[in-house]
Amino acid sequence: MPLVPTAALMEEAVRAGTAVLAFNVVTLEHAEAVARACERTSAPAILAVSHNAVRYHHDDPAPLLAACAKVAHGSGAPLALHLDHVEDEELALRAPELGCSSVMFDASRLPHEANVARTAAVSARLHEDGVWVEAELGEIGGKDGVHSATARTDPGEAADYVRATGVDALAVAVGSSHAMTTRTAVLDTRLIAALRDAVDVPLVLHGSSGVPDDALVEAVAHGMRKINFGTHLNAAFTHALRESLSDRTGVDPRRGLGAGRTAVTDTVADLLRLLCRAPSTA
Repeated sequence: MPLVPTAALMEEAVRAGTAVLAFNVVTLEHAEAVARACERTSAPAILAVSHNAVRYHHDDPAPLLAACAKVAHGSGAPLALHLDHVEDEELALRAPELGCSSVMFDASRLPHEANVARTAAVSARLHEDGVWVEAELGEIGGKDGVHSATARTDPGEAADYVRATGVDALAVAVGSSHAMTTRTAVLDTRLIAALRDAVDVPLVLHGSSGVPDDALVEAVAHGMRKINFGTHLNAAFTHALRESLSDRTGVDPRRGLGAGRTAVTDTVADLLRLLCRAPSTA
């Protein structure tokens, strides 16, 4: 089916008190796996291509995004296309031509005033083209500058930031950390609820791969409306790839890649079943 705008998926999640899940796509197999999982569970999702993935593909986002769009068009599931953690303004502003209906513009490494100014400028430009914009406040652990899950977003600062930048959603620091390979993060659900009450845009959880299932459900119940996954998928993919190649026979890469794709499909389907219909206590 045609790509669905991220804004439409988010509006429905807000109405229903559930969450939209965004899955990082690094290869074609990732995109195919997400689409299959969505078809299996009758749930929507966001195909997210990060700035890091763009760098991996020789700084050219077009081939991977075109492949994602083709997968979505051939699928019966509602899928949106998103540029994630974009630090370069030029790349962010290319979202419409690349087929993306949303961008997460990441100026979180900058001093606060510079973050506000750059995000507001990019947000205004993207809104002219109907692009939904997410930003981050309170740098989330696991990236340069913050290497633990100790950072926290202040609700008052969050409200001021949203008003000043005009963004459509806010990624907040509440205890998760990027690139975790163990699911041991402890979320501050009271802070999530306070942030939910302080801002009038959906909240986004990054670093979700390190959060246990029950805590993810609680996060949605307390107001998280977009949940991002990357490392969790890659861990499943890599484990299946190693298992497939462990007998050291054959040279066809499709054997390992296919095993990885199947593992990611199962992982995504489990997350969709867990979270897409989680009831809200808001």
